[in-house]
Amino acid sequence: MLDLNDLALFVQVVRSSSFAGAARQLGVPANTVSRRIQALEQHLGTRLLQRSTRRLTLTSAGEQLHLRCAGAVDDLLEAGQELTSGSHQPGGLVRVAAPADFFDFFRMEWVAAFLAQHPRVQLAFVLSDAKADLIADRIDVAFRGGRLHDSDYIGRQVLADGNDALVASPAYLAARGSPASLQELQDHDAVLFTPPGQAQACWRLRGADGVEHEVQLTARFTGNTAQALRKAALAGLGIAMLPRSIVKRDLETGRLLPVLPQYHRPGHGLNVLYPSRRQLPLAVSAFIDLVVEKLHELDAPPASMLM
Repeated sequence: MLDLNDLALFVQVVRSSSFAGAARQLGVPANTVSRRIQALEQHLGTRLLQRSTRRLTLTSAGEQLHLRCAGAVDDLLEAGQELTSGSHQPGGLVRVAAPADFFDFFRMEWVAAFLAQHPRVQLAFVLSDAKADLIADRIDVAFRGGRLHDSDYIGRQVLADGNDALVASPAYLAARGSPASLQELQDHDAVLFTPPGQAQACWRLRGADGVEHEVQLTARFTGNTAQALRKAALAGLGIAMLPRSIVKRDLETGRLLPVLPQYHRPGHGLNVLYPSRRQLPLAVSAFIDLVVEKLHELDAPPASMLM
């Protein structure tokens, strides 16, 4: 018969990324942890973890088991903690995946106030514009722009869609001229958000009549964050397409100028993503509520999240 304690132990090993780390968390010898995981693998008839001298890696079977078990183990532990303490306060570690420039617009004092309000909560941020693997990276909640394609995760939109605009620096336009049509735009240098190694992209621009047009562009500069593209445009490296919120002040001060303002690209708002269909831990729910509340207070949606 399957020992549920071994499943809980397996989840702890995955989160600790080592037998020794799990042993320290649970207060048991590391060889006991290793032996019980081996027994669980034998019982299931499959290897769950690939072991090396440096790290543990989940096998495909291990990923599936962790996906199915982690939420249930958390629910049981949380239920036990609430019964023991008689408390329904949020608690525990919350790992958050967010864009690289998250703290350019999300104030650290908001985080400080949240942690002061919830002393049992710990926050760990993984900041990158790359899409996090919520299971492999042990992420509790991710904030992400664009359409959601992760069918294995749960997501909902928390900020409405915006529009992306074409912009360039006065120096660039003085040197190269301002394109008067989409055909002329194709002959200009572009600042592009593209995967590594790619120097071309297709912009799908919508005109005032609602018709969508495709424009093929070649990049003089590519980057993987909104702020990097903004700075490249400010430096005169080409025409960029960025959320209006990120270039609002630059347009107001004249540091950037609009290009073909009759065209735009619909943005995709901000989504919150989490890995389990089960009830969210209180700490995760509380942090999501904080982010949604504070971002709604801003005059405009956050820039990089609309990429």
